[in-house]
Amino acid sequence: MPRKKRDMSNTPESRLGEELRRSREALGWTQDDLAERIQFSGSMVGFVERAERSPTEDFILRCEAALGADGKLVPLLAGCEKSSPRWFRPWTKIEAEARVLRLWEPLVLPGLLQTAEYARAVLRTEPGVLERDVEELLAARMQRQKVLDRPDPPIVAAIIDEGVLNRPVGGREVMHRQMEHLLVMVKHPRVTVQVVPVSIGATTGLAGAFALAQVAGARDAAYLDDSLNGRVTDRADEVHAISLKYDAVRAWAHPLHVSEQLIREMKVKYESQG
Repeated sequence: MPRKKRDMSNTPESRLGEELRRSREALGWTQDDLAERIQFSGSMVGFVERAERSPTEDFILRCEAALGADGKLVPLLAGCEKSSPRWFRPWTKIEAEARVLRLWEPLVLPGLLQTAEYARAVLRTEPGVLERDVEELLAARMQRQKVLDRPDPPIVAAIIDEGVLNRPVGGREVMHRQMEHLLVMVKHPRVTVQVVPVSIGATTGLAGAFALAQVAGARDAAYLDDSLNGRVTDRADEVHAISLKYDAVRAWAHPLHVSEQLIREMKVKYESQG
């Protein structure tokens, strides 16, 4: 039996946005009319109605009070992704259900393996980002890591470029603690980390980060990162192409024990720099 294609449009965010729009239009209000009554911007109302941003509970409670929605909106908020960008939300749902995750990162550590300090330093690099936005995004990233606390966590096979270990994201102390955390993670029975040496030169993975997921009862999926918006796909031809890239990169990676030793050496390096 062929695996079922995912419906990535019927999300909690889209259902919440549709109900908000329907309740607003039933009163004959524009988005700006509602915004004025709840003391938010009209653009924010539009973002929520188009499922381009997940609202806070405060936003929804104000909407319910203004619209007389009688508890229609708050229950729909529970399933929403609280902070991740719209284009990334399908992947968080896939990731949460995955049996196997295969990850490649040429520049930074995979989000599932980052400490909060390291993740915060990465998130702060976005031009013009506000500190409250950083903390919201950080909370979402830390929430994603709970997939490893499941009774049946996925197998996570991460490959990173050696340059990731040498890049002092957040400074020496942050990197020292990150290396400590990484050494803990490689002892997890479902997690492996392999390092691709920089000495090999160019690899097919230098074009960008990607991830592959296997989910029971659904098509395999892939996530491709870029500088603006990443992309999630379950098209068989695209997933197959990314899988070939993953295998090609992994062929150049150090074995597990050598990779772990490299991480230990970097931990000592960051410690001695103090």
